[in-house]
Amino acid sequence: MPFLSCLRTRESVFERLVKRRMDARVECAVQQRQVLFLCVFLGMSWAAEEPLVYFVEEEAERGTLLANLAHDLGLGMEELSAREPRVISDQKIGFLLLDPLTGDVSLNEKLDREELCGPKEPCVLPFQLLMEKPFEIFRAKLWVRDINDHSPVFLDREILLKILESTTPGAAFLLQSAQDSDIGTNNVRNYTISPNAYFHISVHNGADGIIYPELVLDRPLDREEVPELSLILTALDGGSPPRSGTTLVRILVLDINDNAPEFVQPLYKVQLCEDSPVGSLVVTVSARDLDTGSNGEIVYAFFYATERILNTFQINPTSGSVYLKAELNYEVIQTYTLTIQAKDGGGLSGKCTVVIQVTDINDNPPELLMSSLTSPIQENSLETVVAVFRIRDRDSGNNAKMVCSIQDDLPFVLKPSVENYYTLVTDSPLDREERAEYNITITVIDMGTPRLKTEHSVTVLVSDVNDNAPTFTQTSYTLWVRENNSPALHIGSVSATDTDAGANAQVTYSLLPPPDPLVPLASLVSINPDNGHLFALTSLDYEALRAFEFRVGATDRGSPALSSQALVRVLVADANDNAPFVLYPLQNASAPCTELVPRAAEPGYLVTKVVAVDGDAGQNAWLSYQLLKATEPGLFGVWAHNGEVRTARLLSERDAPKQRLVVLVKDNGEPPLSASVTLHVLLVDGFSQPYLPAPEAEAAAAAPADPLTVYLVVALASVSSLFLFSVLVFVAVRLCRRGGAASAGRCPVAEGHFPGHLVDVSGTGTLSQSYQCEVGLMGGSGTGEFKFLKPILPNLAFQSIGREVEEYPSYRNDLGLW
Repeated sequence: MPFLSCLRTRESVFERLVKRRMDARVECAVQQRQVLFLCVFLGMSWAAEEPLVYFVEEEAERGTLLANLAHDLGLGMEELSAREPRVISDQKIGFLLLDPLTGDVSLNEKLDREELCGPKEPCVLPFQLLMEKPFEIFRAKLWVRDINDHSPVFLDREILLKILESTTPGAAFLLQSAQDSDIGTNNVRNYTISPNAYFHISVHNGADGIIYPELVLDRPLDREEVPELSLILTALDGGSPPRSGTTLVRILVLDINDNAPEFVQPLYKVQLCEDSPVGSLVVTVSARDLDTGSNGEIVYAFFYATERILNTFQINPTSGSVYLKAELNYEVIQTYTLTIQAKDGGGLSGKCTVVIQVTDINDNPPELLMSSLTSPIQENSLETVVAVFRIRDRDSGNNAKMVCSIQDDLPFVLKPSVENYYTLVTDSPLDREERAEYNITITVIDMGTPRLKTEHSVTVLVSDVNDNAPTFTQTSYTLWVRENNSPALHIGSVSATDTDAGANAQVTYSLLPPPDPLVPLASLVSINPDNGHLFALTSLDYEALRAFEFRVGATDRGSPALSSQALVRVLVADANDNAPFVLYPLQNASAPCTELVPRAAEPGYLVTKVVAVDGDAGQNAWLSYQLLKATEPGLFGVWAHNGEVRTARLLSERDAPKQRLVVLVKDNGEPPLSASVTLHVLLVDGFSQPYLPAPEAEAAAAAPADPLTVYLVVALASVSSLFLFSVLVFVAVRLCRRGGAASAGRCPVAEGHFPGHLVDVSGTGTLSQSYQCEVGLMGGSGTGEFKFLKPILPNLAFQSIGREVEEYPSYRNDLGLW
């Protein structure tokens, strides 16, 4: 195949480069790259299926350049660096070093082939080239070549041979072989013996590839002439220059012993389980000798036993039973080849071979080798590679077959790849607000008996993405503020929470522009952007603004920022800051209003009714009336709830005709506010007594007047009274005719008609409309009734009296409103 020839060419070139490395390292690296590039080019089709192969000599210096990964894979330097290559090996040491910028693969430390592979040939160290972006694995092998750094060594310093003097020339005597840790041409390749007249060395290749030296007799021995010979056996390896090792061969010439021991069978095959206990019987070999006496006594011993065999097995020299001396490990050595020698008392010997095959048991749990782990990972991400790892089992057969799994209730999935590689990938988008941390247990179970498993825990953290807007604790807030508050008063708070984390959960509050641009929201309230506290910027007046509403926004500090809104309604609570206002009788009229009461009035006779309103609300607008002062205490009384002034007893002639009453109107606030009104009442007989002057004229009347002036005044008063009486009668008749059929509340006047007082009240305080009121007296049974007529504009009447007038019909009836 082209690739095999390429490898041979590459190997020879590599050997020549190694020899020149001491003098021309740079030239060596260039030639090596050229050879590697040629091999890759010739074997491109094969390379797609077979691993990359690199060669290096053991004990090569650290930093020795092996190859250029970019050239071998056909990648550019920038592309190779962007794919983040890594070298991964099963070895406990990192023997290779990859430069991701140049793609050069070099040695990370000196390699000892004997320590890495022992007698194994070839010494191949597998490794993988892992590309993370995108994920791809290339298999590769590092072929460590042997150098001649060990000399042959004999286990015994002296070899003793007993040879019968009757031995014919040409007889061969097998000698102990020397051991060399090197392999191939650097292993033992020849043996020599010191010059002598009796023997020479013959070298033979064994079935197991080991060279055995044989001592060949050249001429008959004469024990009486030469009873003992001492020769130097030298073992030479095939290195350049060769190394050597020596041992002493002592030859004792014996008398004739013409039968050598013979084994029953030349080859024994044994299968031994690796968990066999120490001291257990492995095999028993048997040999026989036809001689008698000491020449027929057989002694068993290991022949050409390595140090590992001597440490693992022991033999009974008498019975030939082989016992286990140390524990076996299938993963280290699978086959042992023992050569057992049977030697009789005359010095003759025979040998047999025992092949011990170690059988595997499931004594190694699976291993998990983590290559990379990514944590934390962003939430809402799809198909994200969390971890890359490899599993392996040092057993064989079914014991090495493995199954890898994770928990079923996790949003992750395992995807197998080549060379028992697995990737842990997200199966669905993650939500940090639902779960911020995952503890994933990767379980690897082999298929042996009993099954062994390995668990590896991986903690994956989920990083936050700004995918949740702030949420207010309430969709709407209602706040109460008492009027006349101080500016910058804290009136309440709004609160929003964000289930994200970090800056994505930091909430900033703000006032949103009102839908009505005429509402001066910026001058009414303000909000603390950090904690959502709301403050009143100005003093509020219930009578001017009873309620207003606005929206607040909560925005997080994520990118992009998310926000939400909530409605805030501010209700202004009333304070008792308005005193009662008297609508009737007016106190600012140019002429005081005087009420007429017939002296024949019965107790409870309605004299008049004090009408007052309060601009406040609630209890602050509940009014009560009481008589504060009176000319005749006990003559009149005031109903506390409706302000009606009635006679308390029968009138007598002794009662003064002019009565002055002071009525106090008080609200139910805290503290209460009040107003007073002064009433003037005239007591008349049958309403024929002339109109008396007002109390303010009493002072002028007390002074002496001219008689002519008095007469003129009396005459003028009489004429005015008659005219006023005529007008009242005319008005009463007209009113009765107009509403006789439409209203049952209008009653005819039985004893006459009296003029009422038409009052036009213009609102100067809390009143916004003008009202016309008609006051009339009706005689009959001696009782009178005060009537407060409907306003000219019914739909606008008494809008400013207060909400309580509409909410409490009984209170409206007490006021005489309809």
